[in-house]
Amino acid sequence: MKHKFYILFFLLACFSSSFSQGPLPELNKQIIDFVNSVIGKKVGRGECWDLANEALKKVNAKWDGNFKYGKPVDPFKDSIYPGDLIQFTNVILSYQKDGRQYKEQMAQHTAIVYVVEARGVYKIVHQNTSQHGRKVGISNLNLADMTKGKTKFYQPESN
Repeated sequence: MKHKFYILFFLLACFSSSFSQGPLPELNKQIIDFVNSVIGKKVGRGECWDLANEALKKVNAKWDGNFKYGKPVDPFKDSIYPGDLIQFTNVILSYQKDGRQYKEQMAQHTAIVYVVEARGVYKIVHQNTSQHGRKVGISNLNLADMTKGKTKFYQPESN
């Protein structure tokens, strides 16, 4: 029985390390603290990028004022952290939930990673969506559900 416990522990450790990203960077922690304070509220005018703009201003992070929110990272090669930002361009997500087929479109959309569940699987926070309106809400994102478009991930950088 003792050996089964160690085997299970080893397998869990191996699985979790496959998308483990190490300690949360300080800027990311501050962004998540800000996000936690505004969930369910409208930030700025309620546009999707207003949330990213306010979060980055709050933590004094640099960005280009357009859609480049820090250091570009690859979600399939690099560690992704809560507090990283995502820019969606012409994205279509198609997935099944509770026996129903869903399709989401994001022509130009910005979100913040809230929870990293696995490589390519996240909970994100964003606003100006059909689900949450102009208030900050939490949604699931699985990059495997993306049938069209592209995403760019960014890690915040100090000014």
